[in-house]
Amino acid sequence: MIGLPFLYTIAGVLFAGWAALTLADRTHPKRLGSAAFWGLLALSFLAGDMLGDLGNGVLVLALVAIAGTGNLARGSVPTSSVAEREASATRHRNRLFLPALVVPAVALIGTFLFKYVTLAGAPLVDPKQVTLVSLGFGMIIAVVLLIAWLRPPAAAPFHEGRRLAEAIGWPIILPQMLASLGAVFAAAGVGQIVGGLAGQVIPDGSVFLAVLVFTLGMAGFTMIMGNAFAAFPVMMAAVGLPVLIGTLHGNPVIVAAVGMLSGFCGTLLTPMAANFNIVPAVLLELDDRNAVIRAQVATAISLFVFNTLLIWGFAF
Repeated sequence: MIGLPFLYTIAGVLFAGWAALTLADRTHPKRLGSAAFWGLLALSFLAGDMLGDLGNGVLVLALVAIAGTGNLARGSVPTSSVAEREASATRHRNRLFLPALVVPAVALIGTFLFKYVTLAGAPLVDPKQVTLVSLGFGMIIAVVLLIAWLRPPAAAPFHEGRRLAEAIGWPIILPQMLASLGAVFAAAGVGQIVGGLAGQVIPDGSVFLAVLVFTLGMAGFTMIMGNAFAAFPVMMAAVGLPVLIGTLHGNPVIVAAVGMLSGFCGTLLTPMAANFNIVPAVLLELDDRNAVIRAQVATAISLFVFNTLLIWGFAF
């Protein structure tokens, strides 16, 4: 059965390829540190289940140490020249976007079809992971089509992937790290602690204040963690389930769905959501690394107010 291990293997091979190319790049300003960073990521994907909790914890600390001490940098990755890219864009025009459309198309088709495909009486693809596996197949097919169409050097996918990853740097793994932090907070009982504090400031029967504490907590924890999915288990355990749903009998669908949207308002306002707010500024080479955040402040505040009123007005 094809499941998440298939995707982990693909990711691990990709990271291992970046590590090998970096190690072989004698001109790289931080060759050993960068190679170690990508190599450790490859190890986590290829053999993380064999390392155990302690081994993976040490691996994460090593990644943080490499990035925190400035041993991760950009190298001179072989790529096409500006003139070559302009000529290719002129020649192929919008057809260059077709391989990118292959990815969601294969993901959509696979999501519907793989559930009916069996091998020796068993599902070919894990029914719980069919969408992610289909997405992985879509990326593989898109790369194969690109190579067959444009005929770049065989190592081009690894070189271009490494170039983009080095341009992003350590924030490339920040979403996974922050999501894990949310799980740790939930397991440590942070939600119960926050719930106890919230209970002291919310008057009995005050629906609006309870909603406001919930949405403020979702946005605030998201700003701290950089990920609304990390904030969600904390605030649902603290206020959402015990107060809004359990005591005030709010609609759980509205509370959960709009509460998550309130968290996304925090995403728009924090540099901790590096994949959304910092990486675009780096890739666009903006002088102000917070330019994306500044452009989103008005939208974030307006949406936050709207989401708070939405829960208050329709969940009860």
